[in-house]
Amino acid sequence: MLYLLIASIFISVALLTGTILYLFLTRRSVVQDRLEKLVPKREATRVGITREKTPLQSFLARAGDKLPTSPKERHKYTQYLVAAGYHRESLFIFLGCKFMLAIALPLLFILLVTLPKGMVLDSRMLLIEVALLIGGFIAPSIYLQRKVSLRTTEIFHTLPDILDLLTICVEAGVSIDAALVKAGESPQFKGNPLAEELKLASMEIRAGKLRSEALKDMAERTMVDDVKAFVTMLIQTERFGTSLSQALRVHSDSLRTKRRQVAEEAAAKTSIKMLFPLVMFVFPALLIVILGPAIITIMKSFK
Repeated sequence: MLYLLIASIFISVALLTGTILYLFLTRRSVVQDRLEKLVPKREATRVGITREKTPLQSFLARAGDKLPTSPKERHKYTQYLVAAGYHRESLFIFLGCKFMLAIALPLLFILLVTLPKGMVLDSRMLLIEVALLIGGFIAPSIYLQRKVSLRTTEIFHTLPDILDLLTICVEAGVSIDAALVKAGESPQFKGNPLAEELKLASMEIRAGKLRSEALKDMAERTMVDDVKAFVTMLIQTERFGTSLSQALRVHSDSLRTKRRQVAEEAAAKTSIKMLFPLVMFVFPALLIVILGPAIITIMKSFK
């Protein structure tokens, strides 16, 4: 217990000192802030060139490269990483995070808890260490799936609005390639994942890639069925020569109807989800408040 207390005090003091030094060393002058606001900044998105790896990322990549994984698993992780908005090159960094967390969590538990208590061979401690090892290995995958879910949901809710912008551009006489560029660079969708994917697809088209292939790759990266349906509609419209603006308008209306149905379904599930907390927490409190005085009165009458 004494070693744990000393380690906790040391870590707290180190974190406090590091925070104070960071705030002091990174303090910026008012003039420097104003000058930087006048200079346009380049946004670091996934569309741009891959950044140079930091020493930590290089270390994690080397550790992840040594983790034995099958090509099928690597392909699956790469798909999820791209769908979450990361580069394909971050696969080994992700695997390195899984490997290092699986080692670091049990090791910290052994150093901070097991060794000070002298319970190295205790069965309960061994069970906790195994649980920490498994949890450290699974935690990055859970985080990645959560990020993919949030990103796909944002793309699903943004797609009808971007389709409206594409419809306006096409009806104004703009080509579909220029409309895609306009939708990707619109300030309204700044920082939106679907706008970034459209921007990347536009860059691939300008680089010489076929529009159908660029759009199909975009649909595969997003892992959203509605984006795949939108890409299929664009390809079929171009192939059969039908009205593009009318197809975009109909598809946008159908997506809005689907989005409204999803919202209604989520609202209908609310009453079922509230049943458990009501029964476990609210109703017992109400019973105590309502029946408590009566029970006390009855108990006093029998004395």
